[in-house]
Amino acid sequence: MLQPILGWLGLAPDRKAAQTRPPPLGSTLAFYLTGRPVWTARDYTALAREGFQRNAVVHRAVRLVAEAAASIPLTLTEDGRAVDRHPVLDILAAPNRREAGTRFLEGIYGHLMVSGNAYLQAASVDGVPRELYGLRPDRMRVVPGTDGWPEAYDYAVGSRTLRFEQEGEGVPPILHLTLFHPLDDHYGSSPMEAAAVALDIHNAAGAWNKALLDNAARPSGALVFAGPSGASLTDIQFDRLKTELAQNYQGAGNAGRPLLLDGGLDWKPLSLSPKDMDFVEAKNGAAREIALAFGVPPLLLGLNGDNTHANYAEANRAFYRQTAIPLARRTGEALIQWLGPAFGPASRAHGFRLEPDLDAIEALATERESLWRRVGGATFLDEDERREAVGYGRRVAGARAPASTGKATA
Repeated sequence: MLQPILGWLGLAPDRKAAQTRPPPLGSTLAFYLTGRPVWTARDYTALAREGFQRNAVVHRAVRLVAEAAASIPLTLTEDGRAVDRHPVLDILAAPNRREAGTRFLEGIYGHLMVSGNAYLQAASVDGVPRELYGLRPDRMRVVPGTDGWPEAYDYAVGSRTLRFEQEGEGVPPILHLTLFHPLDDHYGSSPMEAAAVALDIHNAAGAWNKALLDNAARPSGALVFAGPSGASLTDIQFDRLKTELAQNYQGAGNAGRPLLLDGGLDWKPLSLSPKDMDFVEAKNGAAREIALAFGVPPLLLGLNGDNTHANYAEANRAFYRQTAIPLARRTGEALIQWLGPAFGPASRAHGFRLEPDLDAIEALATERESLWRRVGGATFLDEDERREAVGYGRRVAGARAPASTGKATA
């Protein structure tokens, strides 16, 4: 019994030639083997292609985070007082001739979401940055020094490589922004990498659904010949049957066309049905995991289930508080630490802060209004203390205005 099975599988040691056609359908023996899953490679190109370019959930999540964080204005303060004009604000408003400030930051945040790394180049004249550029993470390589810290960055395009030395006078030419990675000293870990398994499941579910629709929305199966004992289809009958099936019953154009069987043929479906695979729930679950990795409430992506927020406005506030604002704040801190020393003594640069302007975020308008109302009614605070409580510095350094019961003003 074992020898015919091994021979049919092509494993018999004395097998000399392959069969010209499959064995008779009446004696077909099916083996169901669980294959190894095929996962997307954990590199920038593969994640960008399979995630951002081919998956609607990932595409929308990346754009939502990048556009929301880039739309938050960054306010420059010195010792708690807002600074209206400064070279740092000028260069961030117009980083280069191709991009405005919002578009520039949107690209930086997009790179962080896809690769976990973002690289900014400062084009300096006499040690003072004049323009900023965002560089592709897949082309950049960290060059560690003898102490383990990066001493240079290599940017490769084709066969050409440009090295940016970090040591020297003025601002270092490269600012490397990363997301936390517990196992790497130099490179960050992207949310898309954490969601790669869910991404593959979601893409596979979509591809399976598309293939099923192309095949007239019918699962695959087999025609079993149940003729007299020992009888089988001839070669001519076998080839004609395959041709008729391919021409008349496959493809979306033949959807719903009845299959006419005669001569002892019987149709046996082989694949599991969408109900058996829990197709819809598996795809929705994968989409929710993707949204979780990016820190986007499923409600904002139009996903069903796990909507713990009462309404869209509450989900939007949670998204800004937990995802967009922390990302913008971390970026602002890195930018002022990088660019600040170029526009003044290092000791003075420590007094500068580049922070998100929460008053400019429409989604937080209700919260800010409540804060202003509570601070305005706090009679035990003077005017300067009220200003500090809502995020503004004192009007005059060291001066204190008399207490007032009026509403705090900026």
